[in-house]
Amino acid sequence: MKVITSTFSFKTEGEISFINITDKIQEIVEKSRIRDGIAVVFAPHATGAIIINENDPSLLEDLREVLERIIPRHAEYKHPVNAHSHIRSILMEPSKVFPVIGGSLALGTWQSIIWVEVDTHPRIRKVIVTVLGD
Repeated sequence: MKVITSTFSFKTEGEISFINITDKIQEIVEKSRIRDGIAVVFAPHATGAIIINENDPSLLEDLREVLERIIPRHAEYKHPVNAHSHIRSILMEPSKVFPVIGGSLALGTWQSIIWVEVDTHPRIRKVIVTVLGD
């Protein structure tokens, strides 16, 4: 079994913004030359998350509104400044595992891998991708 790990970084726009990272992860999978296995995608951050869903602007706007409604920014929290950001990220996970089949991510027709920034201001973020298989 072969194991390849790679990282990439990007800048976010700030609170509840979305970045489609599918192509970058697919590029890493292709460069790994692993034909069949899995890709583990991990975000080493406490106020960001990785989701799998349709990359549709209206759907992402709906998600933004739901997050703001169920975990409002200006509620009373004990953690200073960005408690709402941490709580929002808890609802979404920092990692996902994807099948790799024939050297490509096995995603559904409408599935994209999307970074969700929930912190209060723009950040430089890093994603770690580990591809395992043959």
